[in-house]
Amino acid sequence: MSRAAVLAGIGGWLPPRVVTNEDLARRFDTSDEWIRSRTGIGQRHVVDQGTSTGDLAFEAGARALKSAGVDEVDAVVVATTTPDHLSPATAPQVADRLGLGGRAAFDVAAVCTGFLYGLATATGLIASGTADSVLLIGAESFTTIVDPADRSTSAIFGDGAGAFVLRAGEPDELGAIGPFDLGSDGSLAELLMIPAGGSRQRSSGRPAAPGEEYFLMQGKQVYRHAVLRMTESAQRVLAKAGHGTDRIDRFVGHQANLRILDAVADRLGVPPERRISNIDRVGNTAAASIPLALADAAAAGELSPGDRVLASAFGGGLTWGSCLLRWPDITPA
Repeated sequence: MSRAAVLAGIGGWLPPRVVTNEDLARRFDTSDEWIRSRTGIGQRHVVDQGTSTGDLAFEAGARALKSAGVDEVDAVVVATTTPDHLSPATAPQVADRLGLGGRAAFDVAAVCTGFLYGLATATGLIASGTADSVLLIGAESFTTIVDPADRSTSAIFGDGAGAFVLRAGEPDELGAIGPFDLGSDGSLAELLMIPAGGSRQRSSGRPAAPGEEYFLMQGKQVYRHAVLRMTESAQRVLAKAGHGTDRIDRFVGHQANLRILDAVADRLGVPPERRISNIDRVGNTAAASIPLALADAAAAGELSPGDRVLASAFGGGLTWGSCLLRWPDITPA
């Protein structure tokens, strides 16, 4: 029997500071009703000055290790768009703080699809025998790259981290991960982009234009592509597994926008009672959103051992992906 990656522990962490829609209404020409009707978001958590993505990743990683009942893993993978530094990667420092120095540690960058890309990477490390266990963390301090004068992105994004501990196991075990579907379209990179700060702008010989250091998003086109790509990706992964939607107990999409989540679930035929969402409380936390949503659902008793869970995400790149897993008997820490 082939070797599989199995979910053994889960943890999440949100910075304590909360920014409500009413708080934003004091800064912008907006209201709670306007934000909720367009995004489904009521509040988001925001890092305090001096708190980094690595700090959030450390907290979530420690909780996932506690949930799994282990102190050690063979590798640490951090999925993030907001690393502590352009160089080096954030993962080695997180590993060191967790007492995992000397292990393989690296970052994965696929924006809001980052956690699923990281999950596929961690699964590959285990399936190949390179590692027997992996700590995978999705962590973002996304508000640090959002223009504080931009009403639309300020209303959408929040900060946080979620983590999985994976171990080697068998494909028929509860907690087994897969199959996967992953894709990208770099011809549409400008739909979700930070224009300045990378080698493209730095090597151009021109200074960054005002606002180019912030995350820019073309919302209407993003909505259309997100619904299409997530739906098609989820359908492909179901076909790989030989399942129909009727065999899916829970659907968790990247928590980008409630209208996107509902549109994808409607097209897949997933009824409202099978959908997992916490976007109203945390906003869009990019690479952290899927593990945070699953940790919240598990803590609330919304997931049972044996549940078939379908996860799907869409992000900058453009990137998208989906996967299946059988929910194990675990408790978030």
